[in-house]
Amino acid sequence: MKPIEDSTLGILGLGLMGGALAMALRNRTVLGPRGRLLAHDIDPGTLEAARAEGLIDGGFPSPGEMLGRCDVVFLCLNPSTLLRFMAEHMALFRPGALITDIAGIKGNIAAAMERDLREDLDFIPGHPMAGSEKGGFAQAGSCNFQGKNYILTPLKRNKPENLEFLKDLICRMGFGRITCTTAEEHDRKIAFTSQLCHVIAAALIDCESDRAITRFGGGSFEDLTRIAMLNAPMWTELFLENRRELLDRIKQFEGSLDKLKNFIAAGAREELLETLGAVRERRAAMG
Repeated sequence: MKPIEDSTLGILGLGLMGGALAMALRNRTVLGPRGRLLAHDIDPGTLEAARAEGLIDGGFPSPGEMLGRCDVVFLCLNPSTLLRFMAEHMALFRPGALITDIAGIKGNIAAAMERDLREDLDFIPGHPMAGSEKGGFAQAGSCNFQGKNYILTPLKRNKPENLEFLKDLICRMGFGRITCTTAEEHDRKIAFTSQLCHVIAAALIDCESDRAITRFGGGSFEDLTRIAMLNAPMWTELFLENRRELLDRIKQFEGSLDKLKNFIAAGAREELLETLGAVRERRAAMG
């Protein structure tokens, strides 16, 4: 593998996260004079905008024109689209290329890549824990990577030097902490820290029809419901693909909600005080 600053990097899909990755790579001068950043997107207008902003050195409406040139490729696609793309276009990647992704679930992707990936390619599943309720390339600047978490779920077949290369690249983009874990552990924990939160935000908005209720907001409502402005097709896919883990987390949450509801209904002041105090301490300990 070439040094990062001399590599040709490719981004497949210049939406919100693909655009944010391009900005991080350019704004933090990850690439040197001999390095290049290429992109593929089905929207010619997006490619032209990225070129006009100086984010990419080349934009390609056809993936085949780009993939054979890239040492490293970020696949910024939903899980099902990613798996179809790899099945249909695997032959187009440069021999020895390092491939990674940003999808919000990892189990099915890791299994497919362990089983089906070309022998001369290396695929390291990844998940940057940064995003925005806004969507599309035009909103990419709203994503802030600085100090954020990045999760990797390495495969048994991954080359150690490629894993270190990717970790270095992630750090150069501004991420503050990299966690390596299994795909199964990722999906179990992400069902709580991400997917359950989106379910709760959606349910909170779904249970109230008064569109003027924001006049009574003081910050709590806004903080809790920001992520209800979600990408419905993407989050539907994530919820259903990880349904077993997500349902377990929903049941876990329902148990805590029922406990608080029962304390309030019974006027159980001491129990409520004790529980809320313990919750405050636990949240503080989480950092």
